[in-house]
Parts: sequence; C-alpha cells; structure tokens
Amino acid sequence: MSFRVIRGGRGEPALPGLLVVGASEIVTMAGGPRAGAEQGVVDRREAAQAGGPAAANAPGVAIWDGRILGVGGLADLERLMAAEGYSLDQFDRLDAAGGTITPGLIDPHTHLLFAGSREGELELRQQGAGYLEILAAGGGILSTVAATRRASPDELAAHGRRWLDEMLSHGVTTIEAKSGYGLDLPTELRLLEVAHHLGVEGPIEVVPTWLGAHAVPPEMRNRPDGTEAYVRSLIEEQLPGVVAQGRAVAADVFCEQGVFSAEQSRRILTAAAGFGLRPRLHADELAASGGAELAAEIGATTADHLASPSEAGIAALAQAAADGHPVVATLLPATTWFLMKDHHAPARAFIEHGVPVAIGTDFNPGTSPTPSLPLAMTAACLNLRMTPDEVLAAVTINAALALGLADDIGSLEAGKQADLVVWVVPTSRQIPYWPAADLVRAVVKRGRIVLDRT
Repeated sequence: MSFRVIRGGRGEPALPGLLVVGASEIVTMAGGPRAGAEQGVVDRREAAQAGGPAAANAPGVAIWDGRILGVGGLADLERLMAAEGYSLDQFDRLDAAGGTITPGLIDPHTHLLFAGSREGELELRQQGAGYLEILAAGGGILSTVAATRRASPDELAAHGRRWLDEMLSHGVTTIEAKSGYGLDLPTELRLLEVAHHLGVEGPIEVVPTWLGAHAVPPEMRNRPDGTEAYVRSLIEEQLPGVVAQGRAVAADVFCEQGVFSAEQSRRILTAAAGFGLRPRLHADELAASGGAELAAEIGATTADHLASPSEAGIAALAQAAADGHPVVATLLPATTWFLMKDHHAPARAFIEHGVPVAIGTDFNPGTSPTPSLPLAMTAACLNLRMTPDEVLAAVTINAALALGLADDIGSLEAGKQADLVVWVVPTSRQIPYWPAADLVRAVVKRGRIVLDRT
C-alpha cells in the first residue's frame, strides 16, 4: 500500500504555497544542533497562549515553493505575507486539527536495501548464540549478502519502496541508506545506484553511504590473510569504483573485534576521506574496540552504535566536541533491544560530556528489523534514559547534523526546506509515549503533502 498522496489529486498542479494551521503546538527545533544541557531544549510554540488551536493568532507554518517562509501566529504570518506581496489565494491549507507539528523525522542510520530475511536468527539468539558466532557460521550479514548478490535492481527497488512507504507512514522524511550487503564492487554499486534513484523518485530523501567494509566476504574468509586482503581490495578496487560512480556521499566501516580493527578502519576511512567521502564508523557495538577513539582522531562525522565504548572513547568524543569538531554519537537503541542485550549505549554520559546525540533505527534484516523511528524514540526513552525532548532533537536537528544537512533540514526555520509532520497527539512528548501507535496525520516534504490521513 502506497501513501504517496498529493493533496488535490495527482492531476492537479499544486499551489506554490501552503499554510499549516490548527496545531496545539509547533516544535520548531530552531537554533541549530543540540549538545550537552541544550540537547533537551526545544522551541515549543503553544496554541494555548493564543487562545487555542482555532484562535486567530494560533501558531502556524507558512511555506512557499518548498521552503519555509515563517513560523508564528497565523494572523501575524498572513499580514507579513500580504506585506511582502504573497497572495493568500495561492496558499493551500492543511489543518492540524489540534495535533502537534514537528520537523520531518530523519533516520541517520539504515541498511535500507537487501534481499531475504533472517527470522531464524531470533531463535538462535534465544538459545544463546551471539552475533559473531552466527556470523562465523556463515549466517548474519553473510546470509544477506548471498541473497542480495542474486537480487536484480528492480527487485531491490521494489523492496526499497515498500520500506520507504512504511517509514513515511511513521513521519520520516529523510534517511541515510548504507550499502554493505554486496561486499563486491558490482553489488555495492548496484545498491548505491538504487538508493540514489529511490531518493530522486521520492518523496523520502535518501542519502547513500558506502559500507563495503561491513564484513569480510565469504570468498575471502578462509584465506589466512583474508581480512587484510579484503582491506586492500576495498582501498584499491572498491573505493575508486564507488567514487567514480558518484552516488555515495559518505563511507562507513564496521570497526569491531572480529570484523575490522581500528587500524584497518583508519586506513579505509583515510583513503575514503581523500576522495571526499565523509567518514563514519560502526563503533564499539559489541565490545570496546577503539572505534570511538578513532572517530575522534580522524574527525568522523558520526560514531554509530556505541553500546560498549571505553572510558577513553567517551573522553575522546567529549574532547572533540569541546574542540569544536563534534562527532555525532548516533545511538541505535532498537538494536540492543532486539538483540536482547542487558546493557545499552551510555546516552546520559554522552550528553553530560557535551557530545551531540542522534537516534536511528539501524533498520536491517537481522539485528533491527524495524522501520519505525518513533519506536526507536521510545526505546531511547526507556533504555537510554533520554527525555522525550532530548530524543526529538536526536531524530531531527542532530540527525540532520549526522548527515551533513543541518543547514537545510532538521528544523522549522525561515529559508529551510519545508519538511514537517502533523501528529494526532497534542504534544510532541506523546510521540514516544505511545509505542508502535500510528500517530501521523500528515507529512509534508519540500512543501508538498505526501501523506494525508485527514
């Protein structure tokens, strides 16, 4: 089922303007990325102060040609628009019906494209099998690699559309999509190309990341020098091919004991940065492996997972933030929950040390098969002890920072891209409060209504 619904019908040209009215509150996230004590500070405009959602000067959002004109009292906005020459009959209206308006949610860590599924691993984990144990037996990532290598571009695109529609229904307007289920150049390029075209197709914006260093491929695993040989092939063969294709904007490495060491990860990411790809890291997911320290050392955009960082790793990320070169701690609480772990990323320590925190789903077929960012928000509140306001910053403006897009998306401010969600709850604090509930009333992407349940 597709939710790609444009208000007024597909055959009708959309009006260039849109007014979103009737909200109980608007949370703009204005003011830039959040860190430390500011992580939970939000700009909340409440209709109660104007006399309620139906009051003449209740808060609203004005949009023109895909960009935000302003956020403020509706009567004030209309006067401003008239003074600047905008004709109000060129504005469609979207009624929030007493709900909440937030920026469009941003998922900064997904493995969108793959083939097959791995539901059998749930039972293996229930019987005590660990992640690396399943991988060593040829399961985990490697089973997905085998299925993905066989999948055609059309099959991958159909799969991607299915899950992008699901993500859209949960209020997501932008995602990062990693490759990494090919582990050979042809399949990696196919994954990146499909991700790019899905983003062009829309309505969700897709940011492709190359994750060739996700695991050692099966054809190299039995070689004595298999991991090192694959690292050389990544740097000398895969990376130049990916750069020549021009789809990926970032490079990621699974820096973990039993996968790629910190030294190997440094070599791969240094080479990728030399080609202009932003460095990212799967860091310290299963054990302290030097990933957080490496992320700070090389100026990575993000360090992701961080379920088991060392004290030195936390200190390194804190120092990078203090030096004005913050690495976004992109935490993935749905993963540790689904893996039935009894420990979780130390979000409170990162916040207390001034490290900006983002939250993602880690959507993938084995360790986090959820496309719901609001569910990950709930997990962040329950397991990471983050507040609802801290979590909202983590899936909007901080997630935009993790993707290098904070100047254009992640908040509702004049001049920025008009991506927003209308929720059926009266305050954003209720978004993580109702786990797995369908709370989205409408989604606007680049000023157009792309999901409408009104």
